[in-house]
Amino acid sequence: MKLFDVIPVTSASPASTAAPALPAVDFDAELIARLSRSGPRYTSYPTADRFTESFAYHDFLRAVADLRTRASAKPLSLYLHIPFCDTVCYYCACNKIVTKNREKAATYLGYLKREVEMQGRLFAGMNEVEQLHFGGGTPTYLSDAQMGELMDHLRRCFRFAPDDAGEYSIEIDPRTVSEMRVHSLRRQGFNRLSLGVQDFDADVQKAVNRIQPEAETVAIIDAARAAGFRSVSIDLIYGLPKQTPETMRATLDKVVRADPDRIAVYHYAHMPHLFKPQRRILDGDMPDSDTKLAMLQLCIETLTAAGYVYIGMDHFAKPDDDLAVAQLQGRLHRNFQGYSTHADTDLVSCGVSAISAVGATYSQNLKTLDAYYDALDRNELPVARGVRLSMDDALRRTLIQKLMCQFELSIAAIEQAFPVVFAKYFEPEMARLAQLERDGLVTVTPDWITVTMKGRLLIRNVCMVFDRYLARHGEQPRHSRTV
Repeated sequence: MKLFDVIPVTSASPASTAAPALPAVDFDAELIARLSRSGPRYTSYPTADRFTESFAYHDFLRAVADLRTRASAKPLSLYLHIPFCDTVCYYCACNKIVTKNREKAATYLGYLKREVEMQGRLFAGMNEVEQLHFGGGTPTYLSDAQMGELMDHLRRCFRFAPDDAGEYSIEIDPRTVSEMRVHSLRRQGFNRLSLGVQDFDADVQKAVNRIQPEAETVAIIDAARAAGFRSVSIDLIYGLPKQTPETMRATLDKVVRADPDRIAVYHYAHMPHLFKPQRRILDGDMPDSDTKLAMLQLCIETLTAAGYVYIGMDHFAKPDDDLAVAQLQGRLHRNFQGYSTHADTDLVSCGVSAISAVGATYSQNLKTLDAYYDALDRNELPVARGVRLSMDDALRRTLIQKLMCQFELSIAAIEQAFPVVFAKYFEPEMARLAQLERDGLVTVTPDWITVTMKGRLLIRNVCMVFDRYLARHGEQPRHSRTV
């Protein structure tokens, strides 16, 4: 059974023939080297490291009840976390379980369906889904039959917007799916596909324990086009062991030829003290800071020359892709999956460690399978921790969202939405922002804060100025570097 009627989609035209791209960023290597520091990615505010265990299951129920009482329910965005992988990629910092015992996935699927059903009942009458994302781990660790079973269950528990209106995406590992499986995923209701590539160079792949031939990846992209997927995205990483500007150039050339609709270029955060698999990466194989900056510059120049629009942070898209259009129209949003076109939704997340954003709250599920299963056996949602936003949190979240997504902020709009006089409320922040203005990252007028082309790559630095928690506690070495 299909999740909803599938409407075939013709593949988009090459980026170079689409509408004119936005101006590229201004790459200043010296400035980036000087200002790059540890800082949040702001997929939420407050950030997940500020969640506390004082927020529990009953607080989540209260947040949903508040939506119902205030008749303020929005469309839903669903996230499902599938934590399993066949093999370990040494660079990976995701919450994952590496196993070849497929029975573990079968057990997990049973509990995941119970959580989905509980959430479906909780949101009854206000449960229309406009966005769905499967992440992991490796979502396609589930068999085709298991995936079909899960998608059918989702349809029974929630109402889904039509295929041409909703965004239904899944992350796949091209090494684990066939072309036939790609067509099956489309029939099951997915209309967007995200592929992990990281790097096509054989030596780099060997160094991170992820052997993935180019032909294998291109075949999956071609299958996605043939199956009618609306969008195909590729993930790359710069800063991996054995990488050089020359190997990165070769990878980028191959990616551009593959013609994906979106490309994410992530900076590898080497934190072996936090992530055990990274300890298998040899320090001597790691590129130095200057080499990493050269690779970042190469990525930006190559992709913008190929016609891709720089969306922000580490994301690029074709000018006619929904992300680029949403940014132009002021509808771009940022959540735990990165940039999103569906801003006005509540995020309901199911699965171990998954994070929800409902009303003025964030909540995260338990992180281990045993604890997750125990909570569901007690007929409780597996909420481990979270936070209820204060007015100040909501204000700063709005401000940071605008800067992250639009690179500009209307001071008058903030003052209309919140009971503050901006200059007085943010007097200490504006003093700190003045230094970033002298560095050329922003321009500030009485009415607007605008991030310059030079400042876009350092947008996290700009947003950190308005992060009250960083100002209160001081910078902590818990985040990746801002560039």
